[in-house]
This record gives sequence, C-alpha cells and structure tokens, in this order.
Amino acid sequence: MNHNLDFLFLSEADAVKAGAGDIHTCIQVMDEVFDLLGQGDYLMGAPNHNSHGIKIYFPKETPFSGMPVKGPDRRFMALIGYLGGRFHVCGEKWYGSNLANREKGLPRSILTTVLNDPDTGAPLAIMSANALSAARTGAIPAVGAKYFARNQAETVSAIGIGVIGRACLEALMDVLKSIREIRLCDIDEAAAKRYAEELREKYKVSVKVAASVEEAVRGSDVVNVATSGSVSPRIEDEWLKEGALLTLPASADISENLMMDSRIVVDNWEMYEAYAEELRNAKGGFGKNLSGICGFMMDLVWDGKIRKEDITGLGDVAAGKAEGRHDDKEKVIFIMDGMPIEDLAWGYTIYRNALEQGIGKRLNLWGDLT
Repeated sequence: MNHNLDFLFLSEADAVKAGAGDIHTCIQVMDEVFDLLGQGDYLMGAPNHNSHGIKIYFPKETPFSGMPVKGPDRRFMALIGYLGGRFHVCGEKWYGSNLANREKGLPRSILTTVLNDPDTGAPLAIMSANALSAARTGAIPAVGAKYFARNQAETVSAIGIGVIGRACLEALMDVLKSIREIRLCDIDEAAAKRYAEELREKYKVSVKVAASVEEAVRGSDVVNVATSGSVSPRIEDEWLKEGALLTLPASADISENLMMDSRIVVDNWEMYEAYAEELRNAKGGFGKNLSGICGFMMDLVWDGKIRKEDITGLGDVAAGKAEGRHDDKEKVIFIMDGMPIEDLAWGYTIYRNALEQGIGKRLNLWGDLT
C-alpha cells in the first residue's frame, strides 16, 4: 500500500462545538432522513435491509467472573447502515448502556459513531456520539409532531426530563409555535422544579410541575414519554384527550383498547418486521423478547388485534406517500425505536461542519507500508 489514509477524530467537546446540539437544524436533517426512508434510499443491517442492529444478550448469571450479567438497561449494540441522498455515507453507531454507570459518575449510555466511505470502506470520521444521539433522538418526536400534532396545539407534556427528555421537549417547542403551557413530570421533583425555571425564562410560557403522570397527561395536546429504567409510566385511556399526540421515544404502559382506538404511527414498520424475523424462534411472544411498547405493538399485530395495513410509517408521510393527521379528533400514538441512518445523517452533518470549521484532529490509519 502506498497511500496515506487519515480520518477525523471528534471528541465530545469537538462534536458539540461542531453543532451536535443544534436541535433546530437536527429536526430539518431528521425530516430529510424520513423522506429518504420513504423513498427507499437507505440500507440497514441483515438481508432484509431493515435490522435495527446486533445486540449482545447478557445472561442472568454466569460461571465466569469477568463476564457481564443482565442488568437494568444493560446492552451493547452495533447499529449499521447506509444513507443515500446528499449524505451518501455508510457507518455504525456503537451503543453501550448500563444504568449502573450513574454510580460511577458516568452517563447511562456511552456512544460512538463511525462514518465510512461507502465505496472503499475507509473511515471518514470517528466521533463521540452522546450529544449527537441525544439531539437526533430528541428531534424524532418533533418530526412526528410536524405531521401529526393537532393544529394550534397549546399544551405539551414531558414525562421524564433526563437528557433525552429535555432534547425532545426542546425539539417539540421548536416546531409547535402555539404552545402556551409546558407540563413536567419526573421522579426527581426538585430537578423538575429547577428545569421549570429554565423553561419559563427561555420560552416565556406557563410551566407546571405535575404531581403525577395523570396531572401531566390529562387535557394535554402533545405528550412525550422519555423515561428510563424497568418501570414504564402508566397512561390510562381517559387521560389522553381527543386529538392528542402521544410520542414514545421510551415506553409507556397503555391498554390494548387505547392502541386499537388510536392511529398508530411508527418510524419504520419494516424495522419491526425485521425484529419479528429475528425473534421468530424466541419463546413467549414478541412482548417477552422485544422490550416495551414495540413488543406490545408487535404482539397486537401478531394476534390480529391491529392490522399492519392500518399502521402509518413516518417515512411515507415525509415522502408524500401517506397523509399526516386526518382531523383534530383522532388520537395518534407515535412509536419509535431509533435507526442508525438517523445517526449517520446527523453524524455526517457534524463531520462536514467540523471540516469546514477546522474542528477535531486528523489521525493517520496507515501510511506508506512499502
């Protein structure tokens, strides 16, 4: 080999400096991703081109002292993909998560994104991806709200105000210009009160800290759930008002009736079918092997209680192949599980910004080996 091969390294601080937290731009980029998704100009893992990623399933117990065991939100995943359009990039998101990280002063998730040339496979960039991932995750409910929030929505509720919950709320406020009231609900009431003060100063609207999930949800036009941990917040049928939009970047405990009586929107239906294919030999149904609301939805489809033909893909809406909200009365539940093509799009945007602004460090992968 007689060519130098360099790539750009971006630390977390570099990524932030290059715009990883620019939620307004991120929403626009994610809308573009869903347009490409609807057109079919993308690839994800597996022969079906729609696999979310490969996950290590940790055992409940092991005879090996150094082997990790199953724990709350503990996982390692490799999420790969290709995104076309102006991005034309391959890459991977490497996802490490452990709720016990907080005891060590670390975030629950520690993330890395790699961008590659789709023709040669050469790395273009390796970057820390916590801020990147928070922004792209937060932007997705906002893209959903663009197409499915009730006209002139006045109230938005945030169930869970961690890093992701705050990103979601900031993104929703960016697209919902008619909001007059924000409601917060979190197990850490003191943190919610502090955050409420920040929001009042930033948005100049009424901000209330709800004493319960019910108080946060009842009468709200848009409800976002972004909690972590093993217990999902319960939302009763009657709490969700006519015309409400429920966005679920995390799971919620809701009834079959609410699911069947609402319009179901997903980020990528083919991804859930890929889950079904991957778990076809698993015992106990999809809900036992695919966690949270995604497994619940798949069980309802599998049992014939919801027709897959009645589920709307956000990509089809963004690409103009399907309608958004039909009227101000329908309840809409937007279920999302994240896709590597979202990380690639936002990572590529950050990469291009960094190149233009001289941010990051060029590292040599190899030089002249002759």
